[in-house]
Amino acid sequence: MKYCVLIIDGAAGQPLPERRGRTCLELAGTPNLDAVAGAGKLGLARTVPPGMEPSSACACMSVLGYDPAVYYKGRASIEARSLGIAIAPGEVVFRCNLVTVRDGKMLDYSAGHIGTGEASAIIDSLNKELGDSSIQLFPGVSYRHILKIRGHEDTLEALCTPPHDIPGRPVAGFLPRGKGGAFLRRLMARSETVLRSHQVNAARLKRGEPPVTRVWLFWGSGPVLEMPDFNQVYGLRAAMTSGVDLLRGLAKMAGMDILNIKGVTDGPDSDHVAQAEGALAALRDRDLVVIHIEAPDEAGHEGDVDGKIAAIEKIDKDVVGRLLKWRTDSLRVLVMPDHPTPVIDRTHSADPVPFLIWGKGVEPNGAQRFTEAEARKTGLVIEEGYKIMGKLVGKNALA
Repeated sequence: MKYCVLIIDGAAGQPLPERRGRTCLELAGTPNLDAVAGAGKLGLARTVPPGMEPSSACACMSVLGYDPAVYYKGRASIEARSLGIAIAPGEVVFRCNLVTVRDGKMLDYSAGHIGTGEASAIIDSLNKELGDSSIQLFPGVSYRHILKIRGHEDTLEALCTPPHDIPGRPVAGFLPRGKGGAFLRRLMARSETVLRSHQVNAARLKRGEPPVTRVWLFWGSGPVLEMPDFNQVYGLRAAMTSGVDLLRGLAKMAGMDILNIKGVTDGPDSDHVAQAEGALAALRDRDLVVIHIEAPDEAGHEGDVDGKIAAIEKIDKDVVGRLLKWRTDSLRVLVMPDHPTPVIDRTHSADPVPFLIWGKGVEPNGAQRFTEAEARKTGLVIEEGYKIMGKLVGKNALA
């Protein structure tokens, strides 16, 4: 038996009053997902345990079959793992976004989804100006980077807010606070001085693009807790393709191979065709492959209804369509978001998400479409979302 897991990041959401009370999944034209909904089992899964943050780190850990309540100890360290950043005793890491603050308000949590090349140049400058024996920055993808701090473990006690949680709001009330917060605030303030006259910003302003005005620090963590190897737990050789460091970090923690497929990015420009075909080709010598696509989540954070609908439709056409064509009697597929990213709120929620399993050994349960409402109607609910992997790879899925 072969298995494929398709994570449509942030695709679920809330009814939109201006769109006759329908969600983006309901508004999207998804003939391929509709076809497999009728052929498989549809239900809801709670991927974020009660009381935990509704981040992709927690939610994707659940989808991959690991209990976040046991293994999640902070997001930044997972991304650091992807980048090969070691975290020694006495060291901590923080997610470091490049953001645009204007008139004291969070204008853009991603500085206009700055390109990785320009972002790397900025991180290099910040390292030269701010880095020392206790501070080091590491470039990641687009606006997402890592800051490592040595000798200030109390910063892990600071209360920090993700910038995508405060779009258009005054930032003063959301700066790091509490024990260790002052150190982080000073770093953020110092970054403004470096960035004010940076040549990358001059070029971006000339092109009419938002400049990077400061770094924003959050999601602090110490070393990751080692997870048991996926092959050891589930008896399957697995691989993953994703355009973001978080998922690649989770893959490394789980002992999964990482597929480096040309054209795979974290945005709507990602080559989904190449990603799908590369993932399916990997099944020739692996048992399970995970395809993670970030675009719907990014559109949700932007509050872009049409962009999120377009991202879902592109995934349906380019990825699900190819899964249907490839399907044989020995393939079983799981499709689901990791968490909702409602365009109304422009941030994640902890609500359960729809999931769909189809393929060999799966009996249909009467669903018609892959939507939140249709999933609720089936009455099938998995409260401990991390158990869904075991149900996928079990002899009789969800029997």
